[in-house]
Amino acid sequence: MRILPLILVIAASSIVYACAVVSTLADPQPDAGHDRQQQPIVIGHRGASAYRPEHTLAAYELAIDLGADFIEPDLVPTRDGVLVARHENEISMTTDVASRPEFAGRRTTKIVDGISLSGWFTEDFTLAELKTLRAIERIPQLRQRNTLYDGRYPVPTLQEVIDLQRRKSRETGRSIGIYPETKHPTYFDGIGLSMEEPLAALLRRNGLDRSDAPVFVQSFEVANLKDLRRLTRVPLVQLFGGPAERPFDFVAAGDSRTYAALASPAGLAEIAGYADGIGPPKTAIVPRNAAGESLPTTSLVRDAHAAGLLVHPYTFRNENNFLPAELRTGDAADPLTPTLYGRALDEYRQFFALGVDGLFSDNPDSAIEARRDFLAE
Repeated sequence: MRILPLILVIAASSIVYACAVVSTLADPQPDAGHDRQQQPIVIGHRGASAYRPEHTLAAYELAIDLGADFIEPDLVPTRDGVLVARHENEISMTTDVASRPEFAGRRTTKIVDGISLSGWFTEDFTLAELKTLRAIERIPQLRQRNTLYDGRYPVPTLQEVIDLQRRKSRETGRSIGIYPETKHPTYFDGIGLSMEEPLAALLRRNGLDRSDAPVFVQSFEVANLKDLRRLTRVPLVQLFGGPAERPFDFVAAGDSRTYAALASPAGLAEIAGYADGIGPPKTAIVPRNAAGESLPTTSLVRDAHAAGLLVHPYTFRNENNFLPAELRTGDAADPLTPTLYGRALDEYRQFFALGVDGLFSDNPDSAIEARRDFLAE
């Protein structure tokens, strides 16, 4: 993976969103009309994934210790139908499976959400087999220090994440929440591994099937959120991808609507009929131009709040590679500069001031620090 071109990709998609999200505010202002009931939440994105390999119990526990209010497990099923925490069902980038000769014959090519992928897939492993693997850092080019922990941690089940959440809530005296995401639900429905029913059943068994439970369930698709609305009472969040992209269940059904259409006032009103919030990329709120510089703020936060929806943007990270150009530090010509921390606290404070109800962060301690500054102001 090349690092610097990624900044340009993010910038290009930001321009599209700037044009697609209804209107743009000339002077970015907080949503003063939104009655926020509590301080914005900080969600440990895949745990404290800036400091430990993502989706490990070590990453989740560290996120809690650093102050995160929620921890986020992405969910995929095993062959025997157990929900486990992995960013994707293809696991060659997040586990040591490629180095395991006993699983060499499991390497295959599949079409997932219309994209051809080659590697090893969770649905081809039983839980017992998957538990023999160990996690590795997904983006070592940017987070070389995390490779120190490669090979140490197994793949956790959702039940193990819930057990950790309960234990840490008791130890800290804080109500720690979980924020699972169902990955590729249409694909998994197609191979007989539906995730909605097992997820709802697991929430019920753990006493978490309540509207006031410390739980949000999120998805980039729409149909599975509507299914979950019938199966569970927990709050649901509609994720947005790139503005020109479509939820894959829309693609499969021949629905031409894009995420930009869902981000319109009409789309948000529809979402409010089955979900409680939206999870947009942060560039849908503060777009960037082709040089990676921030553009004027869109009306998305205000429009979502007008529809009665919470807004939890993603993903906040401290490295220059993920920050707008004006917040990056160091010499742009230095190949190490993308890995260095920029002025991330400024970005956090900006989004808190714009009225978001929470945000996803790889660096929960930085988000907590910025929130403390914002609330003090």
